[in-house]
Amino acid sequence: MKKHEIDMCNGSLPKQMFYFSLPLMLSNVLQVLFNMADVAVVGRFAGSIALGSVGSTSTLVNLFTGILIGTSGGVNVLVALYAGAKNKKDLKEMVHTSAIICAIIGVLMMVFGFGFARVILEAMSTKPELIDGAVLYFRIYMLGMPALAIFNFGNAVFSANGNTKKPLFFLSLAGVCNVVLNLFFVIVCHMSVAGVALASIISQYLSAILIVRELCKSKEDYGLTFTELRLTGSKVVPLLKIGIPSGLQNGIFMFANLFIQIGVNSFDATVVAGNSAAANADALVYDVMAAFYTAAASFIGQNFGARNKKRIMHSYFIGMGYALAAGLIMGLGLVALGHPFLGLFATEEAVIEAGMQRLIVMGCSYWISAFMDCSIAASRGLGRSGVPTFIVIMGSCVFRIFWIYTIFAHFGTIMSLYLLYAFSWTITAIAEMLYFFRAYKQEVGKI
Repeated sequence: MKKHEIDMCNGSLPKQMFYFSLPLMLSNVLQVLFNMADVAVVGRFAGSIALGSVGSTSTLVNLFTGILIGTSGGVNVLVALYAGAKNKKDLKEMVHTSAIICAIIGVLMMVFGFGFARVILEAMSTKPELIDGAVLYFRIYMLGMPALAIFNFGNAVFSANGNTKKPLFFLSLAGVCNVVLNLFFVIVCHMSVAGVALASIISQYLSAILIVRELCKSKEDYGLTFTELRLTGSKVVPLLKIGIPSGLQNGIFMFANLFIQIGVNSFDATVVAGNSAAANADALVYDVMAAFYTAAASFIGQNFGARNKKRIMHSYFIGMGYALAAGLIMGLGLVALGHPFLGLFATEEAVIEAGMQRLIVMGCSYWISAFMDCSIAASRGLGRSGVPTFIVIMGSCVFRIFWIYTIFAHFGTIMSLYLLYAFSWTITAIAEMLYFFRAYKQEVGKI
C-alpha cells in the first residue's frame, strides 16, 4: 500500500473515510468552480444578458456532465471491487476497457450536444434575448466532453484505489488555468460567453492530459498502457450494467430539471438571472456531499470484494452522516451569507433578491438529499444499479414533472416551483433506503 493510498479494508473507518473524502471534496469543488468562474466573470464584466445566457445552459450542461460522472461511478465501483479482491488480471482489463468506453461516450455526447444545441435550448423556452449567447456557449462547452469523460475515468480509477490526492492536484492546476483564461478572454479579448466557454474546455483538456499521463506512468496494477487498450467482453457487460444505469440516473435526474428550467423561463429575465446565480450554490453543495457518496461506494465496493461484512454497513452510515452534516452546515451557511454569495455573480439588486428566494428554500433542504444519494451509492457499491435507477426515475423525474403540471400550475409562483426539490428528495430517499437494506441482506447472505 503506497503512502498516498488509503487501505479501505482495515483501520478506523471514520478517519479513513474523512481523509479519503477530503481531497475528493476539494476536487469536486474545483470542477464546480469551472462553471462558477464562467458565471461570475460574465455576470460581473459582461452584464445580465450574458449571465442569463450562460445560466440558461446550466441544467443542460449538468445533464451531459451528470451522465459522464454517473458512468465513471460504475468504473469506480468495479475497479474497487477487483482491487479489494486482489484480482490483478480483472483489474487491468477493467481499467483498459473503461478507458475506451468512457472516451466513446464522451465523443458521442460532444457530437450530439453540438449538433442539437439550438433545438434543445429552444425546446426549453430559452428567452429570445438569451438564445444566441446560450447556443454559442453550449456548443463550445460541448467540445470539452471527451476530455471531461477521460478525466472522470481517471479520477474514478485513482479514487477506487484509495488515491484522491493526485486528481485534486491536476484539477487544481486546471482550475487556476480556467480562472486566468476566463479573465483574459472576457476582459482583455472581450469575448463574453465564448471566452468563458473556451477557457473551460482548455482547462478540461489540460486536466485530462495530466491524469492520463499519470496513469501511464503508474507501475501499479491499475496503471494504463496504450498497447493494452482493448475492449474485453467479460468486462464490458458488468461496466455497462452498473455504469449505464448510473449515468442514466444522473441524466434522467437532470432531464427532470429541464422541466424546472422551463418553469423558471416562464418568469421574466430578472428571475432567470437570479435563479442562474443561486443555482451555483446547488452544484457547490451537491459536489461536497458527493465526495462522501463516492467514499461510501468505494469503501463498500472494496470491502464487499474482500468479503468484510461489518465494514460494509458501517461505511454506509458513516458516509451518510458526513454528507448530511455537510449539507446542513453549507446550506444554512449559504442562507446566512446569501447576499454576498450572490453578489459574486450579479451586480443588480433585483437579480440578487430573486436569487435569494431560491437560496433560502434550497439552503434549508440540501441535507435531505443525503439519505437518497448515499443509499443509491451504497447499492451501487454492492453491484446493484438497475432498481435504484428506476426509483430515481419515479421519485425525482416522474414526481417532479407531475408537480410542475399540478402544484406549480395551480399556484404559479416561483416558490411553489422550488419546493418540489425537498418533496421529491424525501419520497425518493425513503424508497432508496428500503431497497439498500434489502440488497444488503441479500448480498451479505451470499458471503
